[in-house]
Amino acid sequence: MKEGNQQENINDLLRLVAPGTPFREGLENVLRAKTGGLIVVGYSPEVMEVVDGGFSINADFSPNYLYELAKMDGAIILSEDIKRILYANTQLIPDSTITSTETGIRHRTAERVAKQTGKLVVSISQRRNVITLYQGQLRYALKEIGVILTKANQAIQTLERYKAVLTQSLTNLTAMEFEELVTLYEVVQVVQRFEMVLRIKKEIKRYIHELGNEGRLISMQMEELVSNTEEDAWLLLKDYAREEHDDKIKEIFAGLKRCSDDELLDLHHLIRLLGFPATNTASEELVAPRGYRVLNKIPRLPNVIIQNLVHQFRYLPHIMMATIEELDEVDGIGEVRARTIKEGMKRIQEQVFIDRQI
Repeated sequence: MKEGNQQENINDLLRLVAPGTPFREGLENVLRAKTGGLIVVGYSPEVMEVVDGGFSINADFSPNYLYELAKMDGAIILSEDIKRILYANTQLIPDSTITSTETGIRHRTAERVAKQTGKLVVSISQRRNVITLYQGQLRYALKEIGVILTKANQAIQTLERYKAVLTQSLTNLTAMEFEELVTLYEVVQVVQRFEMVLRIKKEIKRYIHELGNEGRLISMQMEELVSNTEEDAWLLLKDYAREEHDDKIKEIFAGLKRCSDDELLDLHHLIRLLGFPATNTASEELVAPRGYRVLNKIPRLPNVIIQNLVHQFRYLPHIMMATIEELDEVDGIGEVRARTIKEGMKRIQEQVFIDRQI
């Protein structure tokens, strides 16, 4: 299973069992009662093959019903949408040749049923006091809310530090763009930092899913910190990737997500991702931005106008040197908008020269 798909599957499962949902309330009730439990979500021909005996319940789901039915030894079968309890006190008999890394009978059965049927199977341990989720090859043990909150807050603090470094790097890069001194080294360093911030964001999103309604504050903090990060990263790649069309930018984004930690720190690997040959001197080569990122900072400048400007002048330095009359000739730009563009770029230049760190 690919790492990205696995992470999506984990997030989907965590949303199903998030605090505040009736399902999680029922699971917590069983956990606190220390009766243990085995629950299969979804009833299909594959599930029917491993189920033996039990009682047909076919009642609306409620946390209290789940808790009461878990007092019996057998497994509970729920509907796919977790709105009905279908069977209780059933015996699960999965294929014994399916490998399992678990030691306890309940957990081993849960893992084998999950692999055989592809359905979500929840095992509640009465001894270890833990709720474990299984689906296919996936295994995930739910952590206590306090532990997750602590980790989420630590991740938010890390995100704040990384975002501050990224913001300063972007300011310095913009200043160098106006001075026409940007090399591939500066570009890939900023790309590196973007990906690091996005990876921390991804980790925090998993905590938010697991926290459910307890994660609202963490979610608000994260959105305030990195709400436009993907958009900024996209514009940076549009400025500097060897090919600027959207399919290529998506390909680079996917390549960055697939990078191992070592590959992300390898400047030559990132240079190759951008489409440039990774020679020994490649990082020292001067490169010019197309201007997407700077032009997007000018208020009320439509994307179609930015696209027309880049297609007409190709690079930001050419746009900066263009006269009011030359800008006026671009499709969709009149004299008033041409002046707005000139003044907007001048204000951005003045601000980044003040804000940058040497």
